[in-house]
Amino acid sequence: MAEVLVYVDHVDGAVRKPTLELLTLARRIGEPVAVALGAGAADTAAVLGEHGATRVLTHEAAEYADYLVVPKVDALQAAYEAVSPAAVLVPSSAEGKEIAARLALRISSGIITDAIDLEAGESGPVATQSVFAASFTTKSRIAKGTPVITVKPNSAAVEAAPADGTVEALAVTFSAAATGTKVTARTPRESSGRPELTEAAIVVSGGRGVNGAENFAVIEALADSLGAAVGASRAAVDAGWYPHTNQVGQTGKSVSPQLYIASGISGAIQHRAGMQTSKTIVAINKDAEAPIFDLVDYGIVGDLFDVVPQLTEEINTRKG
Repeated sequence: MAEVLVYVDHVDGAVRKPTLELLTLARRIGEPVAVALGAGAADTAAVLGEHGATRVLTHEAAEYADYLVVPKVDALQAAYEAVSPAAVLVPSSAEGKEIAARLALRISSGIITDAIDLEAGESGPVATQSVFAASFTTKSRIAKGTPVITVKPNSAAVEAAPADGTVEALAVTFSAAATGTKVTARTPRESSGRPELTEAAIVVSGGRGVNGAENFAVIEALADSLGAAVGASRAAVDAGWYPHTNQVGQTGKSVSPQLYIASGISGAIQHRAGMQTSKTIVAINKDAEAPIFDLVDYGIVGDLFDVVPQLTEEINTRKG
């Protein structure tokens, strides 16, 4: 069976969930070979092996932390040349998509971004995408070269499938461009204790109807009762009620959780483009004609300040 390269997103050896989802998808089309780079790369092997990686190619160097993107592209290209894979899978983060695009250009191959599913086809992997602001679902395959595909988080359930996970050193020679953009400083993001927005299984978002930064406490309380991430519409972000890093939408972050709860969000196309692939969508809005209700699985017509606290209380009661 052909091998499939999977780029590993990890923090000091702690593998992030989207990578485990990629391993699940990679097993549909071949044998996963993981590529882990930077500090703690070798520490990823146990988890990667538990989830199907037959081999784990590792390389640790200061360049991965000290410079932006290009050293990782150099390493992934080296892995590609060593393995000759049937496909290369990368998590669909901002950095992941840049790495994938640069690699595709270097190896003269096509690229598919933001896939939400992947299956084997007679002429290569077939990727499912949600396109044109999530108005259409398409199936595509790469016609030239080795497919390079980025996959959105929460596109597949993580499945354990123990494999060897043999650690192998990857030989990497950095290009002249690798040191072109240096990282001069880092500021750790203050942790909210909530899941990462793009990776969360449940997202609770607030919009214009929240009517103020202080009122987002109602949204946060519901999110915390569900162990969810907190999102916000562009209107709420532009008004300064919630940080831009939490914006869901075409100009914000795209999410695809198992459950998405929209409170006080009208459902403009800009917002829908960032959350329409959610598995189950619930909307709470006092305007029965709000466009969001055309999209949802469950709709509640009512004032969010009446509905959301009751929902939070009921969830906490059941948990208790």
